[in-house]
Amino acid sequence: MEGLHKNKVIFVGGKGGVGKSTSSAALAVAFAKEGHRTLVVSTDPAHNLGDIFHKKVNHEKTELLENLWGIEIDPFHESKRYIEGVKDNLEGLVKSKMVEEVHRQIDMASASPGADEAALFDRLISIILEESEHFDKIVFDTAPTGHTIRLLTLPELMSVWIDGMLERRKKINDNYTQLLNDGDPVDDPIYDVLQQRKEKFAAVRKVILDPRLTGFVFVLIPERLPILETEQAIRKLKQHDLMVQTLIINKVLPDYADGEFLAKRRKQERTYLEEIREKFKEQQLIQIPLFEEDVSDMNKLKTFSSNLSEGVKAR
Repeated sequence: MEGLHKNKVIFVGGKGGVGKSTSSAALAVAFAKEGHRTLVVSTDPAHNLGDIFHKKVNHEKTELLENLWGIEIDPFHESKRYIEGVKDNLEGLVKSKMVEEVHRQIDMASASPGADEAALFDRLISIILEESEHFDKIVFDTAPTGHTIRLLTLPELMSVWIDGMLERRKKINDNYTQLLNDGDPVDDPIYDVLQQRKEKFAAVRKVILDPRLTGFVFVLIPERLPILETEQAIRKLKQHDLMVQTLIINKVLPDYADGEFLAKRRKQERTYLEEIREKFKEQQLIQIPLFEEDVSDMNKLKTFSSNLSEGVKAR
């Protein structure tokens, strides 16, 4: 886990129900305890950060512990802010009599599939590029696996899309310049806005692709479906040059757990643990035991965090 100590930005993903949010929170607590100014951010619409820390957390930074702050990104709030930003960018670019109709079309588009995701992505970009100046560590608690993959691959996909938009705007401007017959380039505010967006996408993609700056952690439990889903996720992210370095194997039965029922479970679990070691030889593996009680208060979270830190040091 030496790599995670060097990383400034860490994305934590995994199948729903494996303890992803608890692992994210525990990782953030571990960093804060070491003296790092840490920000933990939930991008999962089903937020758990506030419940884990027993504090109200919203879309603005909330202090959780010494050296630790939290944000729960609100899709509705971000979508509304994102749409208002789009409207502001169009200010002065359309005729006054068309403004009302353009705004109506934008409001309709805001209800379309993917609008919340675009708004979430815009907020994520802002956090990575702006909050990096104020924090040593930023830990992202992401939504279940499929959503995580879409979120992490969006910089690449959006860069391709915006390159196409820029090329089309350039052709329009070049044609318009030829029509004017004066050879002077045409001022195009839309082109400028697109160029600014391209630069932001390029900047955040550079951060995400740099293994010295960004780390990817997946949480799983020793069961068949989480293993399969983790394997697929690692393969898909690798296709986009995003390498998962660390796996947190959560809820492993401790040796002292007794009884015939648990003995059978442990026997099956050992098979899955062996499969995990075989399948994920390129990843660092950190085992966290199954606790007797839920991680429902700060003392239990700190215990989880200590186990995580010990797993880190053991590597």
